[in-house]
Amino acid sequence: METEFVRWTEDGTEHSAVWRSTSGATPPKKIRVADDSMTADEAYRLACEGTALLWRGDFHNARQLGTAVAARTDRKTRKTSTDPATAFHLHRQTQSRRAGILGMLLVPFDADQTVPLRRAPDVRQAVLEAYGPTDQPTVTTLRDLLGAIGAHEWQKKGVEIPALGARIHPGYGVFSPIRGEYVDLVADTPLPSLVTAFDIGTGTGVLAAVLAHRGVEKVIATELDANALACARANLDRLGYAGQVQVVETDLFPAGRAPLVVCNPPWIPARPTSPIEYAIYDPDSRMLRGFLGGLAEHLEPGGEGWLILSDIAEHLGLRTREELLTLIADAGLTVLGRRDVAPRHGKVADRSDALHAARRREVTSLWRLGAQDSPAGW
Repeated sequence: METEFVRWTEDGTEHSAVWRSTSGATPPKKIRVADDSMTADEAYRLACEGTALLWRGDFHNARQLGTAVAARTDRKTRKTSTDPATAFHLHRQTQSRRAGILGMLLVPFDADQTVPLRRAPDVRQAVLEAYGPTDQPTVTTLRDLLGAIGAHEWQKKGVEIPALGARIHPGYGVFSPIRGEYVDLVADTPLPSLVTAFDIGTGTGVLAAVLAHRGVEKVIATELDANALACARANLDRLGYAGQVQVVETDLFPAGRAPLVVCNPPWIPARPTSPIEYAIYDPDSRMLRGFLGGLAEHLEPGGEGWLILSDIAEHLGLRTREELLTLIADAGLTVLGRRDVAPRHGKVADRSDALHAARRREVTSLWRLGAQDSPAGW
C-alpha cells in the first residue's frame, strides 16, 4: 500500500507526517493547529466545514473536546422512517456522518510513536498492534487512537467464555466474541462426529476452541485476515489446543471434506466502513452465499453444516426468510434442524437505539444443514 502523507502549516513552517487510518480514510486537506483554547462549539463548526484540528494541547482535554463534539453531533435531528430498510440506511448515514466529524480531531506521534502531548499515556504497544511498525512521525485521528487503546485493553483482559472455562483475547481489528449466545449454540448442539470439523472464518478462534474443548480430534480453522490469523493462533496456543486445531489461510473452505462444517458469517448484508465491521456486514451476503454454495461438496456423506446466523437482517428488511431458504435449497442443501436463542446483549433493551424495534425481535439460530443427496444423520 502506498504511503500517504498529511501536510500542514505551523508557525509559518510547512510540516508533513505519515498518515495512518484504520478505516482507510484519506488525509484531510485542510488542517488547523489547535490547543486547549479551542472551544467545543468552534471545533464542531470547523469539523462540519471540513477543517481538521491537529491537537497540540493537553491529551485529556482533547478527549473531553471529542466528547463535547460528539454530543453536539448527536443532538442533530435524525431522519427517521417507518420502513425498516430505509430506517437502517438512514442510521448508517448518521453513523457515517458522526464518524466523519469525530475524525477531524487529529493526534501527532513522534518517530518512536510516543504522543508529544501533556499527560499523554504510553500508547506505543497499542499503536504497534493497530498499525504495525514505523520509524517516522505520524498523524492519526483521536478516534482511531482511542479505538486502538480500547482494543489493546480488550486484548490484555480477554473475554470470558463460559463454554471454555477460559478467556479469549481478541486482537486488534478482530471482532470480540462478546455475544455469548452464538458460542453457546455451538457448545450445546449434539455433535455428528468427533473426528474432524472445519471452522470457516474463525476470527478469534473461539468456535474452533469450543469444538476442540468438546473433544473433536481435528479442527481446521480458516481465515483470510492477517490480524485474525495471528489472533486465532495465539488464542489456540494459549488454550492448549494448537495440537488439535490447524489454522489455515484461505478463503472459506480448506481442501477436503469433513463430517462437520461450522460457519458464523456476518449477519447483515450491507457495506462495512471499517475493518472491524467486516465481522458484522457482508456486502450482498458474499460470505453467506459462498458458504452455502460450497458446503455440499465439503461435507462427508451424512455430515452436517452448522450455519450460525441472526435474523436481524430480516427484521431490518434487508433479507427475507424465503430468500435464505432459497439460498439453502439452491445450494443442494436441506434443513435437518434448527436451534434458536434470544440475544442477551444490552441493546435489546435500549429504546434510544435507532434499531431497537429490530433488535428486540432478533433471534440467533444454528441451522443444521445436510446435502440433499446424502442420508440424514449418522
